[in-house]
Amino acid sequence: MMMEEDRMSSDLVEDDASRDQASEEKAAVKKTPTSCQDRKCVPGIVYLGHIPPRLRPKHLRNMLSVYGEIGRIFLQPEDHLVRRKKKKSGLRRCDFTEGWVEFRDKRVAKRVAASLHNTPMGTRKRQRFSSDLWCIKYLHRFQWTHLSERLAYEQTVLQQRLRTEVSQAKRETNFYLNNVEKSTRMDDRGRKGRSQVDTKLWEFTQRQTEEEIQNNKKKKHNDYVNQKNREKVQLIQQKSQSNVSLLCKIFSSNQSE
Repeated sequence: MMMEEDRMSSDLVEDDASRDQASEEKAAVKKTPTSCQDRKCVPGIVYLGHIPPRLRPKHLRNMLSVYGEIGRIFLQPEDHLVRRKKKKSGLRRCDFTEGWVEFRDKRVAKRVAASLHNTPMGTRKRQRFSSDLWCIKYLHRFQWTHLSERLAYEQTVLQQRLRTEVSQAKRETNFYLNNVEKSTRMDDRGRKGRSQVDTKLWEFTQRQTEEEIQNNKKKKHNDYVNQKNREKVQLIQQKSQSNVSLLCKIFSSNQSE
């Protein structure tokens, strides 16, 4: 009897231990992630170095969503100079040069980049973009914020370059206008100088000879002497007139008496 009781107690202990192990295993199974929704997925970004013409983000999403869940997509449009050339030639569509695709799980992004690189985009010959190859690369430790920062930096650089170009154009126009004003002033001065030169060509004076200098001196001396003589003559005439007037007064008074 004692032996049977010991056996029963040992069986009960083993049953309790097995139950405890089963409950622990169930809890562990519940804790382990069963899918990407249960565990925290780290997104991965893939870079596309070649975007064929007429490819749009919706086409790219449809082509890559087969391999995994896709988040954000950004395609870099062409430069505005290329667009102007296309508009002049008659093409109004806007193509893209490069792109970035965000997968919800970075493992899927790595797998897609490794399997699709240098493979045709279309599986059939008549399918769209079948003649183009995937140029795809996984960006290690690259986040979407890095892309937004890069785009903001490129935008600021573009604006600064445009400002410098505008300021340079303004400087060139101001320099050109100043030179035009200077040239007009110089032309006016040149015309005035030419007219003055033309008039002065007939107004030159020849240097006097020694004979002419001596004759001029003599003329000046003679003029001076003649002037002095005239002054003397005028004084004498004045004195004579005064004497005549005195004599007339004297004789007129005697006759009256």
